[in-house]
Amino acid sequence: MDAALKAISEPTRREILRLVRDEERTASDIARHFPVTRPAVSQHLRALEDAQLVTVRRDGTRRWYRARPEGLDEMRAWITGMWTRSLDD
Repeated sequence: MDAALKAISEPTRREILRLVRDEERTASDIARHFPVTRPAVSQHLRALEDAQLVTVRRDGTRRWYRARPEGLDEMRAWITGMWTRSLDD
């Protein structure tokens, strides 16, 4: 959960997750949406991959990214538990 929280604390990474939420996109396509270098976007993608928030599929020289919603399950359960306890108190 800590890796996921750290990964989504960065606004660019949240925007990347939004871009790949409903469709697979290449790293190049993702990079076109940001005013930063391609290597910077690659670092963000790597952080999301390390946090298990995206899946990566290789096709030749291309890497295709898609959001992995179940990567947020542990965080969602923790937040729900905290919220439920707060309402019960």
